[in-house]
Amino acid sequence: MPFESKAVHVRWSGEGVWMPLGDYQFGVGYENHTSFPAPGQIILYPGGISETEILLAYGGVHFASKVGQLAGNHFITVTSNHENLEKLGKMTLWEGAQPIRFELA
Repeated sequence: MPFESKAVHVRWSGEGVWMPLGDYQFGVGYENHTSFPAPGQIILYPGGISETEILLAYGGVHFASKVGQLAGNHFITVTSNHENLEKLGKMTLWEGAQPIRFELA
């Protein structure tokens, strides 16, 4: 921590933004995994049939890639300021990649 990246809008999954991490390995397997994160939930796809990525849902999501449905580990939930999630999603969709930063509170 902190973790900094660029968030781009998802291509196949619905209303979410994602941070592609390529071949980066966190050394974790599947735990508490889902293909349908709720708005505000952040999931980590640890790699395998698609690249490693982090996804933040701001609306309805069915997590997938060009190879089909995926499941990621739910590891963070945004618990306040949900009105900003949709703003981030639409800004990313219409204006392109946005800087994003995760840090300990």
